[in-house]
Amino acid sequence: MSGSTGQNGLIVSAAGLTKVYQRGREEVRALHDVSFEIKRGEFVAVVGPSGAGKTTLLNLVGCMDAPTSGTLALFGKPVQNLKEQERTRLRREQIGFVFQHFGLLPTLTVAENIALPAFFAGRDAASRVDELVFKIGLKHRRDHRPSELSGGEMQRAAIARALINQPGLLLADEPTGNLDSATGESILDLFEQLNREGLTIIVVTHNRSLASAAHRQITLGDGALRLQP
Repeated sequence: MSGSTGQNGLIVSAAGLTKVYQRGREEVRALHDVSFEIKRGEFVAVVGPSGAGKTTLLNLVGCMDAPTSGTLALFGKPVQNLKEQERTRLRREQIGFVFQHFGLLPTLTVAENIALPAFFAGRDAASRVDELVFKIGLKHRRDHRPSELSGGEMQRAAIARALINQPGLLLADEPTGNLDSATGESILDLFEQLNREGLTIIVVTHNRSLASAAHRQITLGDGALRLQP
């Protein structure tokens, strides 16, 4: 996987992360003083009730948003003050994203959906697509469109798309939320395989099996850490 690390092999180093949103005249403190570290090769689950700040935390780590205060370093480099263009480059080159609702484009085939991030990065991804459709068990579906796939197949395609640029970090937000339990287990197996191959994974989940499979859990409640990692 691509991506260098900083001292002590840290992929993520967060200190005092706070995120405050304005809702009219009201201030909403989505995260408050959250600090943690994640080393290369870890598989970490972020858990807690709805509204605890899990997705906000994932958005900050994924450089889709910037903290109101606190510091965040990815791959050994501070990112909280990066310009939007720099954040976009970091997301594209170093971080893969998997979402609950798959996010596949309905007019594109499986292979075309998988290749899309590489296309935007100006990379020729043909051989990488071939490698990934085989790896995730969708070789027989590569020319099918999302409407022809099961939920599990759509999520596998979404995971392959997240891996196309060989990221150093995979972020997943409720990746089994729209799947039945058996299909969810197959996605869990795929995450475990990717992690064994060295990929660092952070997953937000309510799925107990998925959370239990992680090396450790970061528990949030009301925007703050409930248990220190």
